Amino acid sequence: MAKIDNGTWVLVADGEKALILENVTDDQHPNLRVVRKEEQDNPPDREQATDKAGRQADDGPGQRTALAETDFHQLAKDRFAADLADILYRQVHKGRFEKLVIVASPQVLGALRPELHKEVADTVVVEVPKTLTNHPIAEIEQAVAAEIAG
Repeated sequence: MAKIDNGTWVLVADGEKALILENVTDDQHPNLRVVRKEEQDNPPDREQATDKAGRQADDGPGQRTALAETDFHQLAKDRFAADLADILYRQVHKGRFEKLVIVASPQVLGALRPELHKEVADTVVVEVPKTLTNHPIAEIEQAVAAEIAG
């Protein structure tokens, strides 16, 4: 069973916002304090795209195939996961944390996992597949404690 000791970091993220918290007590009653906030300005895709999707010539006479539009909003979310991974990498090398709990939606977890450097991935003790970025810290503490209690 995982434990979140004093000093364990908790990353609470969605595709646009992240809170990095630190546990300042024990695993039975986590008491999380904000270490850092990250936020990305990521307007909806319709506000980022400038042109309609293109068309490409096909093999047949006069045939053209529509190309899929680039989802700039999703690209920015994926880039945000890479940015978070870099922040965590720099902090683990500074010795700021030895254990990490990640609380994020399944989609964000999926984008974040391959971006994590090995040194950071080795510190992950628990993953909580929930979106809690807009919840009060007390609710985040309860969710983390419940996940660890199993």
